[in-house]
Amino acid sequence: MRILRAEHLGMCFGVRDAIALALKQSHREPATVLGDLAHNETVLADLRAQGIRIVQQVGAVETGTVIITAHGASEGVKRIVRQRGLHLVDATCPLVRAAQRAVSSLARAGFHPVVVGRRDHVEVRGLTEDLEAFDVVLSEADVFELKERPRFGVAAQTTQPIEKVRALAELIRRRFPASEVRFIDTVCQPTKQRQNAATELAQRSDVVIVIGGARSNNTQELVHACRRHCPRVHHVQTAGDLREAWFEGAQTVGLTAGTSTPDACIREIEQWLASRCGSFGVGCACHGPHPLASASQTLSRAPSQTVQP
Repeated sequence: MRILRAEHLGMCFGVRDAIALALKQSHREPATVLGDLAHNETVLADLRAQGIRIVQQVGAVETGTVIITAHGASEGVKRIVRQRGLHLVDATCPLVRAAQRAVSSLARAGFHPVVVGRRDHVEVRGLTEDLEAFDVVLSEADVFELKERPRFGVAAQTTQPIEKVRALAELIRRRFPASEVRFIDTVCQPTKQRQNAATELAQRSDVVIVIGGARSNNTQELVHACRRHCPRVHHVQTAGDLREAWFEGAQTVGLTAGTSTPDACIREIEQWLASRCGSFGVGCACHGPHPLASASQTLSRAPSQTVQP
């Protein structure tokens, strides 16, 4: 049995940098993350083990320092933090900041903002909470609920599939031919890379394992992308979720992972598969683009990239 790793998979630089910043700050003084730093339970458990507190509301903060998650927050939320006299540390991904600026620029230019994304997602709240008026769409049905406006400005949650975003932007143009529609592509490059790599992987695999948090939007989108090309796709968080029956008769198993998945989780699942190849009646060979970092490196190494969007 061959085990194939997607060309692009796992934790992105934005999440790595947010974790590194949170750890650095917590070593200086007690700190609280406002919301989940990343939508991955393994990451959150490791952060708590390092003494970092995680709360969902500003009113629950009991430390002098508050850390904004990689998903970002609205200026209104940041204002409330500062008004309480708390030290604010902003771990927002640079690519989410770029999306926030894009949405704000559309509103300032007189366009009615339409964000393609999940209305209840923390990133979408950060993109929209400072706006006087906006719409959030995720499907064609949502577009048909829009009211006509003279000018629409379309952007997206950074982890949405770009094909879906472009299709919905085009549908808005067709539905409102008399309106001016301006589209700004705010889907991040790591999302595009992982979506494309997952699609290619699924086309070559008998079974695909998608590793990531149960509440991770980008991981869920990887599952959807893989299922369009492979009927045997399973979403897991850890090796403990795997079942040997999934791999019966499989010659090729593909592995991909969401942007908040630690390298250690990917390695653990890869090792689980390699150790059981004999049970499936076949030999085993692992193929991937790069070695994976250790668990300690995932949560402690310096930021991996600097991006100026």
